[in-house]
Amino acid sequence: MSGAQRAVQGIGGAPVITIDGPTASGKGTVAARVAAALGFHLLDSGALYRLVALQSVRGDVAVDDVPSLVRIAESLDIRFTDSAILLEGRDVADALRFEAIGVRASSIAVHGPVREALVTRQRAFCTAPGLVADGRDMGTVIFPDAGVKIFLTASVEARAERRYKQLNDKGFSVNMDDLLKDLRERDARDMQRTVAPLKPAPDAHLLDTSSMGIDEAVEQVLNWSQAARAA
Repeated sequence: MSGAQRAVQGIGGAPVITIDGPTASGKGTVAARVAAALGFHLLDSGALYRLVALQSVRGDVAVDDVPSLVRIAESLDIRFTDSAILLEGRDVADALRFEAIGVRASSIAVHGPVREALVTRQRAFCTAPGLVADGRDMGTVIFPDAGVKIFLTASVEARAERRYKQLNDKGFSVNMDDLLKDLRERDARDMQRTVAPLKPAPDAHLLDTSSMGIDEAVEQVLNWSQAARAA
């Protein structure tokens, strides 16, 4: 195995790039663009928790009913495509964008057994030619041996503005003050949870996108990836 291969190898032997960060930091968009540029698979780990949240609403399962949530996590019939998130064969991407689902997912994600139920499923995405995985613990827990780790963040104000525009463009009615409150609460919950808290991996590149466009952020991640392959 060459030095370049070792530099980017992850679990399963395929190259892995992890992009972690708080809600609305832009990591999902950056991850999708990087994956497309490299021809890699894409894992939106946050969508897995939102899918559990969505199914828990549909099944009237409480956010503290851990055994039932674990059963949902283990039995999800999901498939990601370039343009859709399929749950039991139906595209639920728009339903996952509701703030109530995001807030519920954050509350569900604090449960260790639920996270454990999703670990194997997340690691299974790591296949050739490679994977770009975005989430909150991709570089610290799920793919600790990833060759390129990014911690992507932005100020809470910048993130609230982005989420406000995104939801408005989708036709959702939102309030900026409510968005700021929800983001601050979710940040605190994600960073303070005892299981897999949101934090940069020790060897992660830090990327603040508060005043940075998507193109610039994508270019920076690709540059770091290229440097790792050349090492």
